[in-house]
Amino acid sequence: MSTSNLFKMTILGAPGSGKGTISSRIVRDFGLKHLSVGDLLRAQVMRKTELGLLAQDYMSSGGLVPDNIVVNLVCGELNSLSDVKTGWLLDGFPRTKPQAEALQLQHQLNSVVSLEVPHAVIVDRIKGRWVHLPSGRVYNTEFNPPQKPGFDDETGEPLIQRPDDQPEAVAQRLLNYERNTEPLIKYYKNLGILQQFHGTESNKIWPFVKEHLATCIDFKK
Repeated sequence: MSTSNLFKMTILGAPGSGKGTISSRIVRDFGLKHLSVGDLLRAQVMRKTELGLLAQDYMSSGGLVPDNIVVNLVCGELNSLSDVKTGWLLDGFPRTKPQAEALQLQHQLNSVVSLEVPHAVIVDRIKGRWVHLPSGRVYNTEFNPPQKPGFDDETGEPLIQRPDDQPEAVAQRLLNYERNTEPLIKYYKNLGILQQFHGTESNKIWPFVKEHLATCIDFKK
């Protein structure tokens, strides 16, 4: 399939808004290739690549990684995809209007889904989040706890709380998100491809997201 026939979308939302949950359901139901930019960056950090070393200081303090670093990473990944049949879903990118403009020059999006979740709900979600880094499995002490506190269910290896999930870093991330998202939302509204979904629970938001994408992807075909 040529890239012009692929369905291309991104999902926006503050940290902890449920992007991962909704993204996994989009992939499951529509067969899109999922690219989590946060996971891509963390993989670069763990491998101590040049890009990873540049990004590490920004990520650990809750700051935004500079546009040029993220754009090069994401567009490099998208340009190297060879096994995509239906389309792809970006999670965590773009985060700024310049990133969106740079992406649009190379890959014109068909849909932008924005999850609008109150910050108080997000703080409650993130404070209990623990991760098994090798696999990427995520637990939450409030609503998805591991069988043994502090340890991964499948491997028994210890879980960690990521530095960017610490309360101080979360507060900074939410501030950054609000500051950068307003022009981004306006940009995609002007392109006519933005769809916003308001709610506090992913299970209640999902049916509306699914209905929207079913229409978009059917039209694309």
